[in-house]
Amino acid sequence: MIKLLVCLLAGLGAGLGTGFAGMSAAAVITPMLVTFLGVPAYTAVGIALASDVFASLISAYTYKKKGNIDIRNGLLMMSTVLLFTAVGSFVSSLVPNGTMGNFSVFVTLAVGIKFIIKPILTTKESMLSVSPKRRAIESLSFGCLIGFICGFVGAGGGIMMLMILTSILGYELKTAVGTSVFIMSFTALTGAVSHFIIDGPPDIWILIMCVLFTLIFARIGARIANNASPITLNRITGIILVVLAIAIFSANAILSSRG
Repeated sequence: MIKLLVCLLAGLGAGLGTGFAGMSAAAVITPMLVTFLGVPAYTAVGIALASDVFASLISAYTYKKKGNIDIRNGLLMMSTVLLFTAVGSFVSSLVPNGTMGNFSVFVTLAVGIKFIIKPILTTKESMLSVSPKRRAIESLSFGCLIGFICGFVGAGGGIMMLMILTSILGYELKTAVGTSVFIMSFTALTGAVSHFIIDGPPDIWILIMCVLFTLIFARIGARIANNASPITLNRITGIILVVLAIAIFSANAILSSRG
């Protein structure tokens, strides 16, 4: 019963975070499994990444049906994200542990507050006015930055993508989230496969429950998001991010106190 409840709550938070904001499920599921079920951190990350694959795929499909994905530039960005994630991971191994431990949580909180206070109201017309060549160069360049930060910190790739796509590259919010989850479905698959090859198969029931609940709530979140008005979507997304950031920070604090 405890396993079911923890996986349900983790899937609820991760799924809504993915469907609404393109947030990585790993940011929610990993601390929940480690803190409340005692799952080893490396194993928990593998389960979270596997959940991320299916949640991101169903979210990307939902956004694609509404025309809210930039596939061409998403693929360009993904190529540099994957490459520089490896670079960031290597650099991270040279830095003392804990240097940037809560970075992704603070970014999540900051982005959530920004959406509530200063909504992203960019239109698709304005977004499409940027020349294809400039957009391609920006996608490759900022993919390097996102990948490096994701590899260095170990989490937060989805939120970093959302922040850069909306605040710097001028994407309309729905297209930014759709493009983010499209990229994350591939990056999460790469991470999940490598984790399971290295670590072996995890607890099958925890894996199934996390994948299933995250998938269900990601689908619900993505459908609501695609039918919401821009201002409503901004505020709901902001509230979800703020609540998840506080929950993750609390889970990390509990884990630290036990250690």
